[in-house]
Amino acid sequence: MSLHHRMMLHRYGLGNSTSLYSTVLFDPIFTPLFTAVFGAAGITIGATTISFASIASAIAVTALSIGIQMLLAPKPPKAEDGKAPISQSIPYRIYAVGRTRLSGARMLWEAVGADLFSVQALTGHRIKSINRYWLHDDEVTLAGDRVNGLSSGRYSKGAAHVDIYTRLGLPTETAYSAVVAKLASQDIWTSAHRGDGQSSIAMIAHNASAKDQQSAFPYGPPSPSVEGDWAYVWDYRDPAQSPTNPNTWAWTRNCALIIAWHLCFNEFGFRLDYQKALLPVIDLWKEEADICDEPVALNGGGTEPRYECNGWDTAENGPKSGLNAMLSACDGHLVSRGDGARILTVGKFRESRCATLTDADIVGHQIQYDVLFEEEINRLIPKFTYPDTNYTTTDTDFFEDGAAQLESGRVLAEEANYQWVHRWRQARRLGKRDWLRLREKVKGSIDVRLSGLNAIYSRWIIMDTPGRLPRLNGKIMENRRSVLALTSGGFSMDVIKSPDNIDLWTPSIDEGQQPPVPGTPNSAGIVTPVINLVQSQANGGSVYIRVIIIDPADASLTPVVRYRIADIGSGVPGAWVEQEFTDAAASGGYINLNTNTVPVDKLLDIEVAFKGSDGTYSNWSPSESVLSTADPTPPGVVISVTKTGGSGQVTVNWVAPNSANYAGARLYWNTVNTFGSATAVSPPEYGSPGSACSRTFPLSAGTRYAWVVALNRSGIASTEVATGSFTVT
Repeated sequence: MSLHHRMMLHRYGLGNSTSLYSTVLFDPIFTPLFTAVFGAAGITIGATTISFASIASAIAVTALSIGIQMLLAPKPPKAEDGKAPISQSIPYRIYAVGRTRLSGARMLWEAVGADLFSVQALTGHRIKSINRYWLHDDEVTLAGDRVNGLSSGRYSKGAAHVDIYTRLGLPTETAYSAVVAKLASQDIWTSAHRGDGQSSIAMIAHNASAKDQQSAFPYGPPSPSVEGDWAYVWDYRDPAQSPTNPNTWAWTRNCALIIAWHLCFNEFGFRLDYQKALLPVIDLWKEEADICDEPVALNGGGTEPRYECNGWDTAENGPKSGLNAMLSACDGHLVSRGDGARILTVGKFRESRCATLTDADIVGHQIQYDVLFEEEINRLIPKFTYPDTNYTTTDTDFFEDGAAQLESGRVLAEEANYQWVHRWRQARRLGKRDWLRLREKVKGSIDVRLSGLNAIYSRWIIMDTPGRLPRLNGKIMENRRSVLALTSGGFSMDVIKSPDNIDLWTPSIDEGQQPPVPGTPNSAGIVTPVINLVQSQANGGSVYIRVIIIDPADASLTPVVRYRIADIGSGVPGAWVEQEFTDAAASGGYINLNTNTVPVDKLLDIEVAFKGSDGTYSNWSPSESVLSTADPTPPGVVISVTKTGGSGQVTVNWVAPNSANYAGARLYWNTVNTFGSATAVSPPEYGSPGSACSRTFPLSAGTRYAWVVALNRSGIASTEVATGSFTVT
């Protein structure tokens, strides 16, 4: 019997409807799935064989951050684990993304004479920079390679001193000459110990005299750790970056970009072929990256990116561990398509990511419309990693249902783990999304025929089920996990009801309070400032930065703000520029600081310190990033908008407004006539005021809608102008 004949028989047996035959059997996504299952060993697509084992795994998965499934899933090390180096005979290698604290694994720990030598492997890949240094829990600064001793004499009492050296993990690295000079003659550490492709930190600690040793090293041998900007990743939205040339990549905290790197380019990730996993659906990935970068308004002013990701993991845990942490940071949903492509959908509802399930598509179901008492949750506590407490796990304000607590007679709390999230407001946004899902309580599983394949690949499902599931008819369910299950009719899909208001976010109500930061003085006895808000403010073409810090309740301390351009070229940051605020006054528990003018339309790093009356400084706060937007005024709207639908594409024409501050326009499209959930087309189309502009971009077949939005040089948008409906064939 031929393979095609067997496919037909299985299809008829599972589908139970000849009306669905041709659509599914010849579906370009379905066919490789089907033949992989029923072929002898697999099916070859190009040079890749898809095996049954790979198909039988989850087709669609959503981040696990709550409940028993999360507890059983592999997890990266806790943030606190990054403070002390791993000591193993053969340690697992480490990868890290975004910005976080890490101490790595010891490669050398040797005492010779009065010196202690330590070399620690940080990551098994090239990194951008090392930003901050700690010895034990003391944050220290360097003068060259020498640690500046603390005012108490720690690390510098008498003859004691500590030197620190770093390497960024270049393909061909340089050995630590200071270590080689002392240890090469004993064949302990030679010039051959370069650590190619391995970022690392080396330390040489010199003993003090016997009477000063306890003052210089009260906690014993120093244990170094660092904060770094870690992996470079490929930004597929930037034409100047090449997936085959890592030297063109950039550092980022964008969740979608980091997930793509982990799937295809991370040596300790899944190592998928990006040409199969990303390129066939690259426009969808660009959409998700843009959503991660979307500015979310903050209570009090300013914005922050919607979803950022920072964290580290070891090769001991396998790539799924880091992937789940990345997905949790953006409420992500990842699909493994039959042709090898991966489709990511981050946490923002869009009708373009919906599919429909009908009564004819469903074989069976098991839906519960409430939960058992032991499964009830009436309080959700979001947890995240807080840089202001030196990278420890911290709670945000919780979400709770007081009426449900009275009814149950007690608080039934659950934690939501977002350990690769470093912004407390982001943790609250993610927590609210999970909280709203939990309170819906409608969940279960649906057995789907092969005719419902499109729903398997979609995150949200519109239920057209007046006969089989009338209570859910017209409702939107979220696809939490889907697997191939031939004995159940085709696929098994775990679902949960999607709240109607899941994207509703009111900063003044939903942000809650900033988590408290214990006042931990440095050796000078001065506490580190805690930043509440950083905001760019335009003023007549120039820009200044508004920084709000929590009042330390000590009038003797003078706040000092410093900034630098994050990238002056080739990923190198600019020099720090400091400004003191001797007349700063507290109001309502906060201190408002407005800087002098700063460079315009640049991404800036902002830090704050306190200066004591004797001239000593506190530690600098963790960096905050802000774009110095020079022009907050939107340009005029575009005019003379026309559109022409074609085969797999649309062409949109418009005339730019005669606004002096017009810089370009961004296009959006949707499957419904709703701009709020429209998909952005990247990059913008730049042009001059009053010019005739045109843009052609690919779209799938069907009735579509588009909009054109004018932008100024700072990216501030005008009101959108609709094209009206058009047809793509």
